[in-house]
Amino acid sequence: MPIDLLAAFENQPPALDFIWPGFLAGTVGALVAPGATGKSFWALEATMSVACSVAGGDLLGLDLKKTGPVIYLAGDDPQSALVSRAHAIGHHLEPAARESVAANLVLEPIMGKRLNVMDDGGLHWIIERCMGARLIVVDTLSRIHTLDENSNGNMAHLLTTLEYIADTTGASLLYLHHISKFSARDGQAEQQQAARGASALIDNARWCGYLARMTEDESKRLSDSPQDLRPIGSDRRDHFVKFGVSKQNYDVRSKVNWFERQEGGVLCQRKLFEIDKKGGKGRTPRKPTDGF
Repeated sequence: MPIDLLAAFENQPPALDFIWPGFLAGTVGALVAPGATGKSFWALEATMSVACSVAGGDLLGLDLKKTGPVIYLAGDDPQSALVSRAHAIGHHLEPAARESVAANLVLEPIMGKRLNVMDDGGLHWIIERCMGARLIVVDTLSRIHTLDENSNGNMAHLLTTLEYIADTTGASLLYLHHISKFSARDGQAEQQQAARGASALIDNARWCGYLARMTEDESKRLSDSPQDLRPIGSDRRDHFVKFGVSKQNYDVRSKVNWFERQEGGVLCQRKLFEIDKKGGKGRTPRKPTDGF
């Protein structure tokens, strides 16, 4: 249906509805990272935040304004691994939050099921399964199609199909994807072009977040101890990952957030401080690095 331009000119539009800051409801977004960085944990914790209608479920500090049902289609890991992850995250949730998440989140293993959204059967299965959800997560994108990821034409077609799923179900759709081996090698996960495959994968998405491991340089200039400002150091830097946004079309870019891996791989938000050496007088904190 065409937009009524006179009405748009004259009437105040409704406030935009965001799944989390920058990720507009009803759109397709991406989360990219090198392998074994923690993107599945971040996505699972984010979906629990969206699914949790009571306090105590937002481990990532997303500061959500609205919650709702979530479908998480897990294609990379077997059921046993998913249960272990859910168990580890559950240790950080209050009982009421666990109940709310369990009522509103469907965590469904699709590993080995040969799901293909470019096939009518696979497309209809996802639409029927996800009708009425607020958010759909696909982990990872390569698990739901057989197209050539290096073809812009193929990937534009795939993204159009994901948009069709979002439009038909009323949900936003977040897909997880790996960055290219060259971007991983050169430490360029923060770049919009870091995703593996054709540029249409990110060009046609409306939001793109990334996760990256802490670099050696960051471990020397960041501290999690505001009292004495000791640097993280190379022996601890593998416990920290950085989340940021490389693309968003409907809001200002969010700040970088840092997370520390806890037992079982759970990511918990951490406030880190810049270390500043001034004239040999020691180190003083600058502003914290985290926060949306």
